[in-house]
Amino acid sequence: MSVNANTHPQPPAPASASGRGRHLVDADRGFLTGGLIGRTIGLLPTTLFEPVVRRFDSGLAKGTLTATLPNGSVRKLGGRADGVAADVTIHSWASVIRLMVSGSVGWFRALQKGEWSTTDNVALLTLFSQNAISLGKAARARGPVRWFNAARHMMRDNDRAGSRRNIAAHYDLGNDFYAAWLDPSMTYSCAIFAPGNTLEQAQQAKMDAILGRIHQQPGSSMLEIGCGWGALGKRAIDRLGVDYSGLTLSAEQADWARRLIGDDSAIRIEDYRDHHGSYDSIASVEMVEAVGQRYWPDYLDAIARLLKPGGRAAIQYIAIDDVVFDAYVASADFIQTYIFPGGCLLSESRFRALAEARGLQWADHHRFSDDYAETLAQWRRNYDQAVAANRLPAGFDESFHQLWRYYLDYCEGGFRGGNIWVAQVTLAKGEV
Repeated sequence: MSVNANTHPQPPAPASASGRGRHLVDADRGFLTGGLIGRTIGLLPTTLFEPVVRRFDSGLAKGTLTATLPNGSVRKLGGRADGVAADVTIHSWASVIRLMVSGSVGWFRALQKGEWSTTDNVALLTLFSQNAISLGKAARARGPVRWFNAARHMMRDNDRAGSRRNIAAHYDLGNDFYAAWLDPSMTYSCAIFAPGNTLEQAQQAKMDAILGRIHQQPGSSMLEIGCGWGALGKRAIDRLGVDYSGLTLSAEQADWARRLIGDDSAIRIEDYRDHHGSYDSIASVEMVEAVGQRYWPDYLDAIARLLKPGGRAAIQYIAIDDVVFDAYVASADFIQTYIFPGGCLLSESRFRALAEARGLQWADHHRFSDDYAETLAQWRRNYDQAVAANRLPAGFDESFHQLWRYYLDYCEGGFRGGNIWVAQVTLAKGEV
């Protein structure tokens, strides 16, 4: 049965409606934030930046970038192999300095300041993703700024108190906010599309794929680590008749999920490390990215401890190419700085090794990244429509809209470029 959020009471907005999301918009206090420095760099001649332009040109192994430089000249960069065609107008060389010094964090900061623009943000970000390996350090933070970004990220560590703060920073923006642009089931993870499917139908297909991995019977016990707004739990109860328990650290999500499922005791605001019990199956959909590399062993220990012998865990996760993983974790990128504090994408090889060391068999691995690109594109369209129709709650200003649109575009570009991907895997406690 389809879960329609509009059939359930709408929780009230958070008490403070003014300046909502400001903590995310103002997250970066890094290098070159001052306008005077930016204006000074903007006065420098193009010839001083010619080596930088050549470096980016040589780093584009795929696709083409048409770059309009601050003096009005146009350069064609790349073009060596098939790939996406993108364009960028550099209004100030300060944008390039920010990119070189602070990577994707600096690049977004430059966008906030109007130092660059493009006709197609997704295409530009896809080009960066396609060439993540060949561009190397050209688009990553370096030197003292890299150390600063890394230190700031470490201060958002996912110990028990830190996890609650990090989750609240993103998910407690308000149920009224997310309800304005997610599908009616309030599902905030990658859908699985079939031709002609709506986003809601594709989200149901994803949930069914997860439930199909855990072989549940009526009355069997199921735990969801990171239950979101409760859609998967509701579907598992309605379709399979399971004895369901869900964990979240978000007060907003817990409130919605309890209303949806109709059983307050089924949803607990509790850290996965503190939960006790024994379950026939476990589901965890795009929660492990909020765990952080340091706590992958704790997460997998919890799954191994909470699963009954012969039990199965269905995990959906986002991973990044192992070739760039070490560089990725050495600093903090745009997503970790502005959107998901404390977050970390998986290295599949390292995560799998940790799972298998705990007696969890890695089985039925399946990637479906094109579906995430489409999911994000639909979320972006929904978001734009909500803003245009004034359906977003009060308190979110234009600077927040710029951040949120860029976030959705940034992720879509990453999936379209192939530098990151989404996958499902079954972790079996015992023989598969």
